[in-house]
Amino acid sequence: MEGRREGDDIAASNPVDTTDVPLTARAVVDAHGTITEWGEGASRLLGYTPAEVIGRPAADLVDEKISATALRRLLDLPSWCGTVRLRHQDGHGVELRLLAHHRQAEGKPPDWLVLSPPAGFGSVQKAEKLATWSFYGANCCSMETYNTDLRLLQANRFSERALNMSEAEMRGFRHAELVAHPEFEKVEQRMQQVLDTGEPQDVEVQVQVAGEIRKQAWNLSLYPIRDDDGVLRGVGLSAHDRTDQYWAHKRLQVLNDAGARIGRTLSVTRTAQELADVAVPELADFVTVDLLPDVERAEMTSPEAAAPGPTPKGTYLLRRVAHQSVLRDTAEAVLSPGDVDGYAAHSPTGECLATGRPMLYAEFAAESADWSVGHPGREGSVRHFGIHSIMAVPLKARGHTLGAAVFLRHQRPESFSEGDLLLAEEITARAALCIDNARRFTRERDTALALQKALLPQKLPAQPAVEAAFRYLPADTLAGVGGDWFDIIPLSGARVALVVGDVVGHGVQASAIMGRLRTAVRTLADIDLSPDELLTHLDDLVIRLSADTDGDGGSPGDQTAELAAGLGATCLYAVYDPVSRICTLASAGHPVPAVVSPGGAVRFLDVPAGPPLGLGGLPFETAEVRLPEGSLLALYTDGLVESREQAMDEGADRLLSVLGGPVTSLDDLCDAVLATVPPEHPADDIALLIARTQALDPRHVASWDLPADPAVVARARKLVTAQLDEWGARDVTFAAELVVSELVTNAIRHAEAPIRLRLLRDRHLICEVSDASNTAPHLRRARTYDEGGRGLLLVAQLSRGWGTRHTGTGKTIWAELALDPL
Repeated sequence: MEGRREGDDIAASNPVDTTDVPLTARAVVDAHGTITEWGEGASRLLGYTPAEVIGRPAADLVDEKISATALRRLLDLPSWCGTVRLRHQDGHGVELRLLAHHRQAEGKPPDWLVLSPPAGFGSVQKAEKLATWSFYGANCCSMETYNTDLRLLQANRFSERALNMSEAEMRGFRHAELVAHPEFEKVEQRMQQVLDTGEPQDVEVQVQVAGEIRKQAWNLSLYPIRDDDGVLRGVGLSAHDRTDQYWAHKRLQVLNDAGARIGRTLSVTRTAQELADVAVPELADFVTVDLLPDVERAEMTSPEAAAPGPTPKGTYLLRRVAHQSVLRDTAEAVLSPGDVDGYAAHSPTGECLATGRPMLYAEFAAESADWSVGHPGREGSVRHFGIHSIMAVPLKARGHTLGAAVFLRHQRPESFSEGDLLLAEEITARAALCIDNARRFTRERDTALALQKALLPQKLPAQPAVEAAFRYLPADTLAGVGGDWFDIIPLSGARVALVVGDVVGHGVQASAIMGRLRTAVRTLADIDLSPDELLTHLDDLVIRLSADTDGDGGSPGDQTAELAAGLGATCLYAVYDPVSRICTLASAGHPVPAVVSPGGAVRFLDVPAGPPLGLGGLPFETAEVRLPEGSLLALYTDGLVESREQAMDEGADRLLSVLGGPVTSLDDLCDAVLATVPPEHPADDIALLIARTQALDPRHVASWDLPADPAVVARARKLVTAQLDEWGARDVTFAAELVVSELVTNAIRHAEAPIRLRLLRDRHLICEVSDASNTAPHLRRARTYDEGGRGLLLVAQLSRGWGTRHTGTGKTIWAELALDPL
């Protein structure tokens, strides 16, 4: 039975008389020592009325001498407390305890507030009674006292309620014996430190005691208890309940953790899993994240179009994307990631989707939900694991409902609260936004990749000049696909153009601009411009494209306009001639190519560094290099050799090292370069084109210089016939004679000497006639009675293709004939 306390006797006595309450003596003295205010308590204490003292020096009331030094020190103090002898109105001296505060209010002059308690206030006995009442009646904290053996002597009512024991039942036990818990042992150890050191200790503990369904948090202050002589007589304990603050802090930690962990990647599945991982075990014992089956590919144009609706059977179909549990192997789950299942409209998931609001089922009963649709094992799992509290929160972003996250408890006995629901809303909203960003990024990336794939060559064209292999590696970053491109373009005379370029920027817009530039390069290459001329025309095109975009009136938020307005690109254009084995190159701010000789020597070509495309007004220069047959030429974009992880020089050295190794095939070499040179996750797209040069057999090349004499046409036909007989290509002799006859005749009639005829035999027969004129011929429709004008029409009909290319000394007209029988 609980013992009777001293406090109980006191509580039963008469209450304190509150009539005629004594007043604190109050006066205000300005910076000059003049009294400016005089309160009623001061009048009672010293007998002066306000009229008698206001305006007088305060020193007039002091009944002792105070030195000037002491007064000066007083002026530097923020407050002062002590005993002063003052003069009563009737002339006798009064010893008073004074408390003075130096005040400095904004906009007011400084002054002193002087206070004195009522004379003879209180008694020791009454103070002791108040202290006892305060100890036992404190309703804000648990208070206990222990002797030097750390055995409990006193405990207040708050402590009795907290430990569910009376003071009498607790008296004589040590603190660690009151509750068998490691945290109580930790407190007792700190109490011993108080006894050993005489210094107070502060302790924070979290403990779940009997009768509580959740962990409680306490802040404990342990302090020494001393007698009047300063002898240590025991230890006092004051404990403040901080459980609400503790759990609020835990919620903030979860929210902070969600901010740091959710949305680290642009992957829908990964982001959903991050949401589940953050919530378990801090918020829930089991979490599921389900999305609409088509959320990753749906083109949501309006909230109405995106809002989920039940099927005709009243079922919401969702795909399980992620889940997490405190149990091993997520034992509660009846679905696996990727499974699609139905949810009834009157299930927690269905109701949150139908209303678009988070739903709290603090006390959930299995029989309260509709289990008629969906996986047959779902209700059994709820009953088997004792799931007793559920929160269902819709995943919504930018007005679209993407799915639902469901939080469940079965291990933790406490139910979800409104605070838990608010936290679940916060982290789910963040996850939904990240999932929507990931969905949008995935859709744009897929679109850009598809566009880029359509714009880039899928296979290399057949041509006799080089054997080639290529690789394209999209960036593994959040920026998206870039604007890198490459190309191999067959040219006249068995030559080939090798192109690599890079558009500044990423995404669909960069891919679209890349496609325009690639098309422009192919068009300019078709008219056989030299590399420096081609880059000059391409530079003009980029400038016009930027200017057109600047003035098209597009909105400021148009990403295409922004990209094109600041359009920048680099390009390397090389032309290789298998007859002369000369490679002519020009660069527009692009990394120089590497070349590997047949003997294995590796170096970078010395190509003049031209300006990037789009600057204008600066010239481009060409470089010529003779490449032995079997040389390797490697063209690439800067993403291969430059990244945040490595400088360009370091990447270039690694590239040379790989190219100098043994080569089994060009495809294997491309794979080796990509596996060795760039970082594991490149931040920029990589285009790589490796070509092995080939030379045309000199026996398959024949050329003759011809005089500008009409009679030489017959001789030219005979030269062609003889050469084709030697090559065993008699099947095309007739067509070749006609084509050469027309081209030589045109050169004699309309051009200037010298005239040169050349035949090239490879997979096709190429007939070329060169002259010193820069005037290009063109097709025209001859009238019925015209004597000429049909020659080029005849050439066009007999050949696979024909054209004109300008040279430094004039022009060359060429025609290509199939070696197969006509």
